[in-house]
Amino acid sequence: MISEERLLKVLLAPHISEKASISVDKFNTVVLKVAKNSTKHEINNAVKKIFNIEVDSVTTLNIKGKRKRQSNRTIKQKNWKKAYIKVKKGHNIDFIKQSE
Repeated sequence: MISEERLLKVLLAPHISEKASISVDKFNTVVLKVAKNSTKHEINNAVKKIFNIEVDSVTTLNIKGKRKRQSNRTIKQKNWKKAYIKVKKGHNIDFIKQSE
């Protein structure tokens, strides 16, 4: 059993991009930035626990940090991990809850 503290540290932030917004509409998939040392099983449990939804599948990608030039030197951005979370039909993740 994974501790509750660990589950809260697994999910970092939603990843917002053009491709991510298309995947939400077409494939009912949410894209999140996750901790680099997290596993698919931990991500699955964290999403179920935090958002109270059913997850169909989890796909993860390790993204290599880009090299950026700043005047006469190069700076490397950090490597990070991205997770595509396919949600079962009828379920939806709402990051901003509407208060009525």
